[in-house]
This record gives sequence, structure tokens and C-alpha cells, in this order.
Amino acid sequence: MSIRPASLIAYGALGLPLAMVALPIYVLAPAYYTSRLGMPLSTAGLVLLLTRLVDTVQDPWLGRWADALAGSRRLRPALWATSLCLIAAFAALWMPPVSGWALTAWFAAALVLVYAAHSFMNVAYLAWGASLGLNCDALTRAAAWREGAGVIGVLIASAGPAWLMERDDLAPRNAMVPFIALFATLLIGAIWLLRFAPPWQRMPPARTRRSGHRGLRPFIVSVSRTVLGNPPFRMLLLPYFLNGLSVAIPASLAVFFIEDRLGVPRWVTPSLAIYFSAAAMGLPIWVGISRRIGPQRAWRAAIWVAIAAFVWAATLGRGDVVPFLVICVACGFALGADLAIPPVILAQCLPDGEGAGACFGIWTLIGKLCLAISALTLPGLAWLGYVPGLPATGIPGMALAFTYAGLPCLLKLGALSTLQMPSRLVSEELQ
Repeated sequence: MSIRPASLIAYGALGLPLAMVALPIYVLAPAYYTSRLGMPLSTAGLVLLLTRLVDTVQDPWLGRWADALAGSRRLRPALWATSLCLIAAFAALWMPPVSGWALTAWFAAALVLVYAAHSFMNVAYLAWGASLGLNCDALTRAAAWREGAGVIGVLIASAGPAWLMERDDLAPRNAMVPFIALFATLLIGAIWLLRFAPPWQRMPPARTRRSGHRGLRPFIVSVSRTVLGNPPFRMLLLPYFLNGLSVAIPASLAVFFIEDRLGVPRWVTPSLAIYFSAAAMGLPIWVGISRRIGPQRAWRAAIWVAIAAFVWAATLGRGDVVPFLVICVACGFALGADLAIPPVILAQCLPDGEGAGACFGIWTLIGKLCLAISALTLPGLAWLGYVPGLPATGIPGMALAFTYAGLPCLLKLGALSTLQMPSRLVSEELQ
């Protein structure tokens, strides 16, 4: 199926506002509630763990719902309604009107609402992209436009919130108002542009009716058939989980590492901007490499690049800004492959498009599980004596450095060791 570039732009635009939400939630919110609003680190870690677990278990259900809505032409209205919910919940997260224990309850409730709305939109969006073409080139082009727009959104999110919170003329609870307004405008505009995107390639009526069955038992049977019964997809889950955990842990600790280990809080915004700018530049390069040597080989090469660059971050200390920026460039370049290639490999495991929503629901479930597990690093570091806002030296500092950089590199090595077999299975399945 030939897809016009204008249609790909209309499809890819939604990746920008969705990415604008993801980075502040997963990277900036923990530091905001602990360092700015005074929530204890262990409490914030527990809230993040529990809310991310809730977010994790809901994704397969949301995937099945997206399949059913796409088959009955109700997906676009559902996306409109969900976008309004996401805007309201995102605003509530950054403007809490309470303090003390009520702040903890507000933090948890706002996160649950943001996660639910964002997860449904993201699952439906990924599944939509998987239905746009049945060949690797079309899938890669759609993923490149989506993730390219996402990188732009991440760049805005990496610079905007941190810059706003550093301004002395804005109270911490009101600092995010301009960013929230920009996000709401871009999200509504992107939802409107979807009318010009290629349509979801719906399944035949008989299959659509089966996807719409309700109840726990039909859901389990359907997921077992479309997901667990797909060997290439099943064998990709472990390396995807290990690699996702290796990304989630430093994402949760990046602000703490820069502010307290390196001792350069004003370099948070430039570091994140450099990191994601390198990802934006690396994205088209990795797409080209993927076309030449195949998605699996390209992904393995990118993981090796990330390990070789990031392992040195564990040795950095106070004032090591320049080496850290070099690491940001190299790791950001490798991130471009993580953004574009894994969804293409997954889409290749669904040659007939059946159960795309359910499979992407499981796929995003794995990513959310990684984020939930990464929240355990916060109470762990608190137990070792690390306190946000104080210099991270001695044992607490070494623990922060190893958890931030050393542990993720070990996890990436585990991903590489388990990626060999899934790659061969995918190749054999598609021949």
C-alpha cells in the first residue's frame, strides 16, 4: 500500500504532544514532588510504583478496546474524549492545591488519571501505525514520522518545564501553566489532523465481532491466541523488557544524578536537550541502517553503542560536566534506534494485522512494567542514605552513580544475550 507523505505527517503529528506528556511525568515529576514540594523520597517512590503498576495492568484491556472501537468506527470520538481527560489530568498533576498527606493522595490520583488517558491514546496510536502497511518499508516510514515528531515533543518537554521552574517570578505550582497551555493546543490540533491520516485497516467483520466480546474469559482466550500464540512476538518480550528497564532506570534518576551527583543543577535542561537532540539526529540514520542490514541487527548495534558510551557515567563525580555531555550525545544517538526500530520488529510479527491492538497493549504493558520497577530505585537509594537536594558523595553517591549508569548497562547486556534467538525466529517466520 502506497502512503502519501502528507498522510504520514498527519499520522505522525500526534507523537509530538504525547511525547510532551511522557517526559515530564517519568523524568521531572519525581524530582518536582520531592525537591520542590517536599514529599519524602521513599513516599514518592511508593506512589510511583503503585500507580505505574495500575498503569501496567490496564494496557492489554485498552488494546482490546482500541481494536473494538476501530472496527466500529468509534475510535476518533474516543480519542477526542480521551484527549480532553488527559489535558485536565495533566494540569492537575502540576498544580496541586494541597499539601502534606493530601499531596500524596493528589499525586497518586493525578498520576492514575494521566496514565489511563495517555495509555489508551498511545496504545491506539501504535496499533494504528501497525495497520498502515504490510511491508517493512511502509512500517518503518510510519514509525520514523511518529517517533520523529515524538523527539520534537521530547525536546520541548526537556527544555520548557525545567526552564519555567527555574524562573524566580513564577511560583512552583504555577510554573507549568504556559507549558500546559501549549500542550493542550498541540494535542487538540494533532487529533484534528488525524482525519487526514491513512485509515485504520480494519479486520473482517467476523474477527471484529470476536474482538468486541466482553468478559474476563474471552479476553484471556483472545490474548492467548493473538499474543502468546505468536512465537516471534513472544520471544521478543524478554529482550524488550530488559532493554526497556535499562532506559527507565536512568530516566527516573537523571535529574537527581545531574543535580546532586554532578552538582550542576543548571545543566539539567541543557543535558536533556542535548540528549534528545542527538536522538533526533540519530533517528533517520538508524532508519537507514535498518533498511540496509535489517531491524534486528540495527537494534543490536545500537545497544552496543549505548553500553560503550553510558558505562563511563558511573565514574563521574562533582563538576564532570563535559564528559557527561559527551555521554549524552552518544547515548542520545543510540536512543534513536530504540525509538524507531522495536515497533517495526513488532509490526513484522503481525503480518495480517490481526490483534494489533492487543499485541501493542502487551508491548506497552512491558514498557510500563519497566517504569514501575524503576520506581523501586528511589526507596532503595533513600535506604542507602541518599537525600534529594544534598550533595551525593560517599556511599550514597556511589550507589546513585551505579544505579543510574552501571545497572542499566548490565541490563542491556542481558537484552543482547536474549535477542539472538528472537531475531532468528522473526526472520524465519517472515520468509
